[in-house]
Amino acid sequence: GALVLEMGGMLQHGAIVSREYGLPAVVGVANAKNIFHNGQFIQVNGSNGRIKILSNE
Repeated sequence: GALVLEMGGMLQHGAIVSREYGLPAVVGVANAKNIFHNGQFIQVNGSNGRIKILSNE
């Protein structure tokens, strides 16, 4: 699992919870709700902030 957020920063609640659970997170992704859709497989790299769409199922 991972977390992708449109707004906020690394001190936002979602980002803090992702750190507690050891999940990668990328914050500040403009238009994330329009770019990513249910059923898609994505790869999230929390270290460099990159998100890659793996499939458009």
